[in-house]
Amino acid sequence: MPLAFAEKQRGAMRIMAVDAVALEQGITPGLMLANARALVPDLMVIDHDPAADHALLIALADDCDRFTPMVALDPPQGLILDLTGCDHLRGGQKALTAAIGARFSDLTLHLACAETPDKARALARYGAILPVAALDLGDDHHTALKRAGLGLVDDLAARPRAPLAARFGQAMTSKLARVLGEEDRRVTPRRPPPALFVIRRFAEPIATSAAAIAVVTDMARDAETALREQGQGGRRFIISLYRSDGDTRRLTVETGAPTRDPALLIRLLDERIDTLNDPLDPGFGYDAIRLDVPVTEPLGPAQIGMAGELADNGQLGGLIDRLSTRLGASRVQRLAGGNSHIPELAGFTLAARAPALPFPWEKAEPGEPPARPLHLFDPPQRIDVIAQVPDGPPRRFRWQRETREVVRYEGPERIAAEWWKRRDMKGLTRDYFRIEDQNGHRYWLFRHGLYGAEKPHPDWYLHGLFV
Repeated sequence: MPLAFAEKQRGAMRIMAVDAVALEQGITPGLMLANARALVPDLMVIDHDPAADHALLIALADDCDRFTPMVALDPPQGLILDLTGCDHLRGGQKALTAAIGARFSDLTLHLACAETPDKARALARYGAILPVAALDLGDDHHTALKRAGLGLVDDLAARPRAPLAARFGQAMTSKLARVLGEEDRRVTPRRPPPALFVIRRFAEPIATSAAAIAVVTDMARDAETALREQGQGGRRFIISLYRSDGDTRRLTVETGAPTRDPALLIRLLDERIDTLNDPLDPGFGYDAIRLDVPVTEPLGPAQIGMAGELADNGQLGGLIDRLSTRLGASRVQRLAGGNSHIPELAGFTLAARAPALPFPWEKAEPGEPPARPLHLFDPPQRIDVIAQVPDGPPRRFRWQRETREVVRYEGPERIAAEWWKRRDMKGLTRDYFRIEDQNGHRYWLFRHGLYGAEKPHPDWYLHGLFV
C-alpha cells in the first residue's frame, strides 16, 4: 500500500513525506491530505514524528563513527562524512563507500563522494546533472535564475562570477564555488575529533563482553605506546562498542591525573560497567570497537626509586578515580579557593577530578585562631541582636528560639561589597564579629550595612559556626 506521513500545519493536514509507491501515484510532500486521499483512496497515513526522525539520524551518525571521527549532521535527512585519511583503511574510497552502503542496506541511501561537502551533498540529492536548486538559495533565487535562462549549475559555471554576484548576491557565487568544488567548507563534526584513537574491526562479530574487554585491553596498550611517543597522558577515555544490529554503546572513563596505564584504564572500565543500570548486551555481537582519547595532558617519564622501583605517589588519585567512576564524577568533590574577598565566594566545591584552580587558600597566622569558620550558612541566617550602642558589638542575640549571652567578642572585620556593586549602591558593607557565648560556642556574626550611612537600622546575620 502507498504510505505517507502527515502533519497538521495552519489548521490543515498536509503530506510531509511519502514512500516510492505513493510518489509513483502522484502523492508529493506539501499536498493537502484531503486531496491526497482523493487521488489515492487506499493511501496509508501515519502521523509525522520529526523527533523520531532526528533520533534515527543521531543513531545513524553514531554508527558512522566506525568509518571516520568526522561526522556532521545535515538535517533532516542527511549525514556528511569527512573520509580524509580514513579511506585507505578500507582499501580506498570506492571500497569505503561500498562498506557504508552495505552497512545501511535496509535504508534507501543516496551516496556521493566529492572534494567538498557541498558538492557531495548536491550530487547525493540531484545526481550528476545539477539543477540550480542544488545551491539551496531559496525559491525566489531559483525562480530568478530560471527566468534568466540559468536552470543548471553548469550554466552558472560557464559565466563570469562578478556579474552573477552583482545580480544575485555574493552568497550565490560563494555557494556556487563550494558546489563546484572550488572552495572548501570544512566539516564541523558533531563531536570534536579526539587527540588519539584506536579502532578494531572484525570479520566475525565478537559475541561476549569478556572478549570485548580483552580487545579493549589490547587497544589500550597501543594507545599507551602512542601516548608515550608524544609525551602525553590521557585524562578521558571513551570506548565505543558498535553492535552488528546498528546499536552503539559508549563508556566514558576519566582520571584525575594524566595516565597511559592500560591496567588502570581496564580497572576503571570494570568499575564503570558495574555501575550500569543496563548491563552491556552484545546482542548479535560487536563488529567494531574504538578507543578515543579526547583529552590529553603532558606526562613525563616515571621517577625510578633507589631500589629500581617506580615511585607510587598516586594512591589518593587512584582512590578518587575509582570512587568517581563508581559513584559519579559530581559526587566526589573537593574544596577550592575562589578569587574573591566575599566569604561565600572565597571557596567552593568542585569535582575532585577537575583541574586545579590558580587561587590558593589564605594561610592562617601561626598561633592565631582561624579567621573563618569551618561551616558557613548559605544563605546567612537572620538573627535578633541587642547591642550596647547601635554601631557597637553585639551583647546578646537570639538564634533558633534561644537567647545567647555574648561573653567574648573580636572585631569588627569590615568587608566591603564588590566595587561594581558599591558603585551602583547595591552592595552593603559588612562588619563581622567573632563571638563566644556563655556555653563556649563560637559564632561568626555580621551587621549588614553601616549604621546611619548605608542603612538607618542595619540587620544582623549569623554567617558561620566555629568548631
